[in-house]
Amino acid sequence: MKQYLASEDRELFKGHGLASFEALWSRALPAVDQPNTDRGGWSAVFRLELEGRGYYVKRQCNHQIRTLRHPFGEPTLALEFRNIQRYRRLAIPALRAAYFAVRGSDEGPQAILVTRALEGWHELSHWLSDWASLPDTRREAILDACGALVRRLHRAGQRHGCLYPKHVFLRESDGRYESCLIDLEKNRPLLFGRSDRLRDLEPLVRRATSWSDEDLRRLIAAYLGRGATQGRIDGWLSGFAQRSADKASRG
Repeated sequence: MKQYLASEDRELFKGHGLASFEALWSRALPAVDQPNTDRGGWSAVFRLELEGRGYYVKRQCNHQIRTLRHPFGEPTLALEFRNIQRYRRLAIPALRAAYFAVRGSDEGPQAILVTRALEGWHELSHWLSDWASLPDTRREAILDACGALVRRLHRAGQRHGCLYPKHVFLRESDGRYESCLIDLEKNRPLLFGRSDRLRDLEPLVRRATSWSDEDLRRLIAAYLGRGATQGRIDGWLSGFAQRSADKASRG
């Protein structure tokens, strides 16, 4: 069994006897939420604290996905781990992996993925819940950070595939915001140009219901960067409206 253990976390994990699959599998940890059982097996997330550092431990058994690369199935955590590493190579801000491995069992493949907790970061939903009371400068900084993050993602030729406010994380520092992405399981290559880009960004626009038309224009301007003319911004907003209308017509 091959396993990945990040060099930055190796000594800490070894010091606590957690540098092996069995140790991480059997360690009693508090659950973050209810197990996911929608693929015939199960997948669960736990919280791990080591000397003031936070981690999330994802464990799976027979929780698989079929892809062209793996037509007979592989653990969904394997796909997420590959995408985390791909984002790192492409310098797309995202969560980081500390450990990953897969092993066989009588119940099906078992997988573990440990990621570092984003301490000091908050999901975009946190800011949206009190959006109207934020000063204009903070709202503009958040919109700029979100737009720039998705622009960087798409310029790297990647499509997140599940771009909801809960998957965009932000950290404030001196009035500015850093941004990054989590939940990379559905990431895919960006193949169809503007169509894929519009499709990827639309869920964020649709679910951020606190944003006004002016906010959306700021977001799209940040996303387009130097090419952000009023005509192009109008075109993107029309594209979002058309996708929403198409979804409504399909019921």
